[in-house]
Amino acid sequence: MAEIERESMEYDVVIVGAGPAGLSAAIRLKQLDADLSVVVLEKGSEVGAHILSGAVLDPCGLDALIPDWKDRGAPLHTPVTEDNFYMLGEAGQIRIPNWPMPKLMNNHGNYIVSMGNVCRWMAEQAEALGVEIFPGMSCSELVYDGDRVKGVVAGVFGLESDGTYGPNTEPGMELHGKYVFLAEGVRGSLSKEVIGRYGLSKGHEPQKFGIGMKEIWEIDPAKHKRGSVTHTMGWPLGSNAGGGSFIYHLENNQVYVGFVVHLNYENPHLYPYMEFQRFKHHPMVAELLKGGKRVAYGARAISEGGYQSMPKMVAPGVALLGCSVGMVNVPRIKGNHNAMLSGKAAAEAAYAAIQAGREGDELTAYETEVRGGAIGKDLKKVRNVKPLWSKYGLTASLTLGGLDMWTNELLGLSLFGTIGHGKTDAEATGIAAKFQPIDYPKPDGTLSFDRLTNVAFSFTNHEESQPAHLKLKDANVPIVDNLPKYAEPAQRYCPAGVYEVVREEGKSPRFVINFQNCVHCKTCDIKDPSQNIHWTVPQGGDGPNYPNM
Repeated sequence: MAEIERESMEYDVVIVGAGPAGLSAAIRLKQLDADLSVVVLEKGSEVGAHILSGAVLDPCGLDALIPDWKDRGAPLHTPVTEDNFYMLGEAGQIRIPNWPMPKLMNNHGNYIVSMGNVCRWMAEQAEALGVEIFPGMSCSELVYDGDRVKGVVAGVFGLESDGTYGPNTEPGMELHGKYVFLAEGVRGSLSKEVIGRYGLSKGHEPQKFGIGMKEIWEIDPAKHKRGSVTHTMGWPLGSNAGGGSFIYHLENNQVYVGFVVHLNYENPHLYPYMEFQRFKHHPMVAELLKGGKRVAYGARAISEGGYQSMPKMVAPGVALLGCSVGMVNVPRIKGNHNAMLSGKAAAEAAYAAIQAGREGDELTAYETEVRGGAIGKDLKKVRNVKPLWSKYGLTASLTLGGLDMWTNELLGLSLFGTIGHGKTDAEATGIAAKFQPIDYPKPDGTLSFDRLTNVAFSFTNHEESQPAHLKLKDANVPIVDNLPKYAEPAQRYCPAGVYEVVREEGKSPRFVINFQNCVHCKTCDIKDPSQNIHWTVPQGGDGPNYPNM
């Protein structure tokens, strides 16, 4: 790539990703010094196009960043009015009372939101302050200057199908910064490179993940309870995997219906998407959705490792923000507030460094604030909930995890210390022959849908002439290794039907990658047992076009 000539632009801070973390950093930088040059690069076709979150938002991040957000018209229109927790069986449910739960599980003062719309509003606030925001600009490479990260390459278009530069290729440009912030969300390709190159995970537990799938439904107004929040555990996952659901009633008779499956499951026959579709046939859920219609679908990986899995967040010239580090409070199912706080903290550290005449060094003040400040305190209290669930199962973890949260909240200590996670989610995958295949009911087309039908409701599009952005390190592994050992689980863990094993009479099986379907969830990069799939960015603007996820 050395022979490629590109124009370059210089900024004080270059930010990759227009999510809550990146936009918060941009806003805070300009609040501190209006003369700082700040650019935000977003791979989605517009800000919000690739944002998918539950979401019940704790406004503490917004309170810290833009205290008058209500007066400025932030799209937080639906305060939570009730919290419901259920343990599901196949035919019924048991309500879990709220009173024994720690205060941190209470959603009083929180809002049901579309994080896509929140980010669109935040982008308006940033641009009003003078931040430059460029959507449709995938950042495909990092630019190094010796040992430091100096910038990124953005805006490469028109590569040949084999990935080479052709006569119609636009080589993009280099954007250089005194500091580069990576706010790509979960398992971003540049963040993954930085973590590997600088050994940032050394001394920390492996990151853990879940796959979150979500549909927006318009339901019968008579069944709609604006502000109602429901979470469930149990059926249909049972002992096959950890996870659960969320049902959030927002405005306009709409409901967010979501399902999360922890990716440390062993049985490679498990099919997370079909678990989600089966869940909607539970009597309680089916009754709610009856007579309604699904209007959107999407999926996204979720970082679940928590406090002990956060890697070192800084390297020379670069800082990792938000879910690039993994700041989700797992029992609360919330990370957007911490993403915003991380962006604010990174901005303040960079501002102080630039004021002192520094550039390209490690922003250690940022990491100190994250681990010792509000984010660290939020995550440290709940650090054992996920590993307890993984080690002892749902029922035991409800008791032990609840006890651990109470002692942390009341006494500031844990009876368990800090429990490790052990294996990565890829390493947790078991040999297929040791598990029974799971017989999933066929979707009925009313409550449940096949993957390709649902992917159409993510409004995903990729230019088909470009090279596939899903790279195999070894093209032989899916058929030679993964198929006999693991029944090639990529066919099932992908929530968009990207991966197929095609069998034709008289021919050997073939592994097919339908990259056009990809909703950028990153599950393949995380869960592939051979770690043979590398997720990279497609050309800018491609991927899902979520309306209000």
